[in-house]
Amino acid sequence: MKIGLYFCNCGSNIAELVDPEKVRLGLAQDGLAYFKTYPFLCSEEGKAFLEQDLRDERPDRVVIAACTPREHEATFMRVLEQAGMNPYLMQMVNLREQVAWVTKEPEKAVRKAVLAIRGALLRVALQQELEREELEVASSVLVLGGGPAGLKASLTLARAGRKVVLVEKGPAIGGLPVLYEELFPDLECGPCMLEPLMGELIHGEYADNIELLTLSELAEVKGFFGNFSATIRRRPRYLDEATCIGCGECVEACPVAGKNPFDSGMGEKKAMAFAFPGALPNLPYLDPALCTRFTEGGECRLCSESCPMGADVVRYQDAETLVERQVGAIVVATGASLYDCTTFTQLGYGVLPQVKTAHELERMLASNGPFAGDPSALPERILFIHCVGSLDEGHRPYCSGICCQYAFKLNRLLRSRLPQARIHHLYREIAAAGKEASALYLSAREDPGTALSRYGSLAGLSVREEGGEARVFVAGGESLSADLVVLCPAVVPGEDAGALGALLEVSLDRFGFYEEMHGRIDASSSKMRGIYLAGACQGPADIQRAALQGVAAAGSVLCELVEGRKLRLEPLFASVDPELCSGCRVCLMVCPYRAVSFDSEKGVACVSSVLCHGCGTCVAACPAGASRAQHFTGEMILAEIEGALK
Repeated sequence: MKIGLYFCNCGSNIAELVDPEKVRLGLAQDGLAYFKTYPFLCSEEGKAFLEQDLRDERPDRVVIAACTPREHEATFMRVLEQAGMNPYLMQMVNLREQVAWVTKEPEKAVRKAVLAIRGALLRVALQQELEREELEVASSVLVLGGGPAGLKASLTLARAGRKVVLVEKGPAIGGLPVLYEELFPDLECGPCMLEPLMGELIHGEYADNIELLTLSELAEVKGFFGNFSATIRRRPRYLDEATCIGCGECVEACPVAGKNPFDSGMGEKKAMAFAFPGALPNLPYLDPALCTRFTEGGECRLCSESCPMGADVVRYQDAETLVERQVGAIVVATGASLYDCTTFTQLGYGVLPQVKTAHELERMLASNGPFAGDPSALPERILFIHCVGSLDEGHRPYCSGICCQYAFKLNRLLRSRLPQARIHHLYREIAAAGKEASALYLSAREDPGTALSRYGSLAGLSVREEGGEARVFVAGGESLSADLVVLCPAVVPGEDAGALGALLEVSLDRFGFYEEMHGRIDASSSKMRGIYLAGACQGPADIQRAALQGVAAAGSVLCELVEGRKLRLEPLFASVDPELCSGCRVCLMVCPYRAVSFDSEKGVACVSSVLCHGCGTCVAACPAGASRAQHFTGEMILAEIEGALK
């Protein structure tokens, strides 16, 4: 077997300490066909030299002694391909970082370099030709969630010419921000900010590229990156969406009302109603939990009879349906939830009428809320309790980040509408990071009608009703009176995060949010290839961060799933020998990328070459030795160790 070695001097980085001539002499008995040096092998001149020399020498295997493979392994593999060699017949040795930069004595450096190269020579002799696979891919994208992150991701993809299927489990898009009339930090109108975005998605230039499915949820997903088959469960709206003009006549005619979930049950809605005033799509929906046709088996047809577009626009016979879509990638933008405040029984939430959450106060202040924005409906003594569940090892140890900002925003709104209001904030810590976030905090701190004080632990707080008012008792003997106590709960994963994560085979972090590939430098990708993350589903986020992550996720899709380009798979994946596999499924449990499945008919494990990252975890864990890593077999690794120990 003809093995050639190319030694890169790397200027003086390597050659100054590791003498290539001494290295050559040290390898004289190792069966090298030739040993050549070059000043900078990664330079354009160096790559041209290497390509031509490979054509002339025609070696069977190549060892390149240079710098870290992380920096230039792909560079030299491309040169091998251009020279007509299989790129997997090359092995790199890192002489710069692992020898020259960490070994002070030249003789020891030479000895160490000889041992490292000797190990590479024994290893490369066992390496085999591997071929990259290419697969046809679907370029369309499934986006789960119609909040700011999902909207930005969908529009970014649509503007790039991609087909998008946007799935929203509610009857309207926009997420929570469309319910808030003023947003921190600059008190911008939430619906005003999002309406242009939502309008463009539904009626804009690129609307034809977006299929919007409301009242829908992902039911099943099969396949892999580039070729997902998604089954979506659609609940009926009970009307013909193509014919309805959103006039609202059916809403006026409906005789039945119940609690409105968009007002946290504080207001009422009709059985036939819009999700909220100004909701998009501009279509009402029929709630079967309220309609007497479904609850009592009645024959009421007032909504259909009042429709100016015809009595058949309202369709009582509609049923849940399943639709399938073929997509190449999935963006998860399902948002987050708020901690259940009933957990803290000592705070009286759900028992005392004077105790509300900050979200409920938002709706109480809203002009389209249960009190129509009437400030006289609000009490004058209001006490905010921050960090309800946050910064608490017994509940959520992290800071939710947004709570302080919305609490101080509500402080500003209350004081502007009720100048006589007296407000008190009980906090554990103040979080006001960023160039704009401190303005609302400073405004509250300097306001004569606002007081702030720190408490030590939520367990030391209790709320009781005395004489028709709420009294908040603080550990240490202090008590505060208020007409309204507002809780600021922790931001937590969505209720369906676990179920959806299991469906998509996307891992969760220790807090229950979706886990990123890397929390700092690759936060838009999950550990499952082809599934991307955006917004508060991966951690507490404000609107700005959610929108930016939506764009980032779309950008990741566009650069990895290129329309018209086949998916090129690196052959460095694991495989399972069915003759050795005992069906113990250990590999399924340890694979961090969910690349291993189980063939129940054959009783053996199988590895998806698309999802596998070649990490070798399953190979190390397999008790039967049935799992093998392409290009990193046990024989290769042992040969390299043997060479280094000679």
